[in-house]
Amino acid sequence: MFVFLRLQNKIVDLAGVIMATSKEYKEFILNQFDLLDDVTCRAMMGEFLLYYDNVLFGGIYDNRLLVKITNTNKKYNLKKQLHYEGANPMYLIDNLDNKEFLKDIILKTCKGLLKKNL
Repeated sequence: MFVFLRLQNKIVDLAGVIMATSKEYKEFILNQFDLLDDVTCRAMMGEFLLYYDNVLFGGIYDNRLLVKITNTNKKYNLKKQLHYEGANPMYLIDNLDNKEFLKDIILKTCKGLLKKNL
């Protein structure tokens, strides 16, 4: 029998080991992106990388939606979080029910990432 707890939006087992993102949470997030045509997801070590129009904009880590920080998405004043210790900070998206907001932040993030690469 396995027992899991939710602690600060992370799923942990009784030994305190952080568990990977659940498939149900991944499916929920992908369904929230239905206003965008080209969002894809790739599994990576129990977590999921997210792409829009082939641009890596963020991921689903420990049942949290995180997006890369760019000059074009700083205006949203989102909380910074790490997807693993030692990583660059990313923005936590916790307004998951507002599909228009999700669409806007993904488009702005990708626009900023594309400008960075020019």
